[in-house]
Amino acid sequence: MSLCVMGKHDKYTQKKLQELGERLRQIRIEKGYKNYEQFAFDNKIPRAQYGRYENGQDLRFSSLLKVLAAFDISLEDFFKDGFTC
Repeated sequence: MSLCVMGKHDKYTQKKLQELGERLRQIRIEKGYKNYEQFAFDNKIPRAQYGRYENGQDLRFSSLLKVLAAFDISLEDFFKDGFTC
């Protein structure tokens, strides 16, 4: 597996980030938020930043924890669905 080179991720990492973004989008919709901006606003998360997360851009672990706390979902439940091996 190749490493990140100058901000570019290998295909595996890109795929996992895309899956993570899709999972965030899925949960947001399940929680009743039609758009990401309202969810971000209601939970004091910068809207543009959260939008990047749903679009599969990289995020810090601490940021993921903050988002999952806003969703009231555990790490275990978050990663239970939506990810391929």
